[in-house]
Amino acid sequence: MAEPKTKVNNASVKKFLNAITDKERRDDCFKVMELMKKVTRKDAKMWGTAIVGFGTYTLTYANGKTADWPLAAFSPRKQALTIYIMAGFKRYPELMKKLGKVKTTKACLYIKKLEDVDVKILKELVKESVTYAKNKKW
Repeated sequence: MAEPKTKVNNASVKKFLNAITDKERRDDCFKVMELMKKVTRKDAKMWGTAIVGFGTYTLTYANGKTADWPLAAFSPRKQALTIYIMAGFKRYPELMKKLGKVKTTKACLYIKKLEDVDVKILKELVKESVTYAKNKKW
């Protein structure tokens, strides 16, 4: 089995975030980092070269394979700030209605600007995702 590329490492999260040239995106990332730290009660760690994660849990897939992944995570992609929501979004229709201007894929939440969303709702969504990740066998 191939070794996963996205693994926790000792690279500096602050150095990574401070290298973001867009000031608004950089500031948004630091705010999301604090939000996730409060929710998980874990320090930020780099996962791979571009994901900031908090805590760790083990995914167990239907085929029995396992992989480590952060309880909460985000990545400051060029097009949007990407927040990983482990359970996807179908189970949170009420939160999604209240969240604000976002796009989604299966487990990724894309935010252009943090001011486009209700941060309290975002925090609740991250809490729900962390609870799901801690208690779900994949």
